[in-house]
Amino acid sequence: MQKFNSWFVIFIFALSLNVFAKRFTSQYVEFELPTGWECMLEGAEWVCQSDNKDRKKEAIIILAAKVRGEQDSLEEYEKYLKERKTYTLPGGQTQVSESKYTKITDITSLKWVDSLHLASEVPGFYTRYLATVKSDLGIAVTFSVAKDLYETYQPVFDKVVATLRVIRQDKLDPNSFKLKGQKEDLFEDTTFVGDNAGGNVAVKKKTADDEGASQDMMLFGAVAVLVVIFIIMRMKKGKKSKKKVSKKESAKDKEKKPEDSQE
Repeated sequence: MQKFNSWFVIFIFALSLNVFAKRFTSQYVEFELPTGWECMLEGAEWVCQSDNKDRKKEAIIILAAKVRGEQDSLEEYEKYLKERKTYTLPGGQTQVSESKYTKITDITSLKWVDSLHLASEVPGFYTRYLATVKSDLGIAVTFSVAKDLYETYQPVFDKVVATLRVIRQDKLDPNSFKLKGQKEDLFEDTTFVGDNAGGNVAVKKKTADDEGASQDMMLFGAVAVLVVIFIIMRMKKGKKSKKKVSKKESAKDKEKKPEDSQE
């Protein structure tokens, strides 16, 4: 009976994940979102996760787009995704991904490079990559899920992929989002790290705030160096003036000594 109840709970959970209530639309793609999922714009990427705090630990979707350059083609994307990814973990340990497959897939009348890796973004997580080009855009969508829940989320992600469509909305406010530059890497800044405090999956990337903060720190450091140099120079001048004063005083003392002897 307990075994039946556990399977029933898993069935209800999987069923709830497969309920899609709304359609997400960005400036370059649209697809159906699972119930309870939201997408937030973070820098140049859209980040989609469940509203449920516990579910946030399990899966994440990242959308990125860039102005198309010479390196943006299906052939180049396929070549890149066929290779294993290597990155350094906190503490200096090297992590190498395990490539499961890389192939060309047709999705809503458009060809995409479809690739699956294990531990390519974070240890213990599967990540499915979808990348394509259309008009002046290069587009990538990544789906990451905890290894133990891959089979549960697979139909959920398959549903998202089946409804994935590339669009181009030129009339939207350009200040509300930004594309990566023509010379930037489409797959850069999509590495995930586990939040040790809450176990959530988060995006590890440099944001505009981070870059501004680093620039502020550099400016502060430069000012600090100038202040130190100024203090050192003042100290040196102080020492020189003291030496001059002491020399003058010693000269006066020498002049006074003959007068004192005459008295």
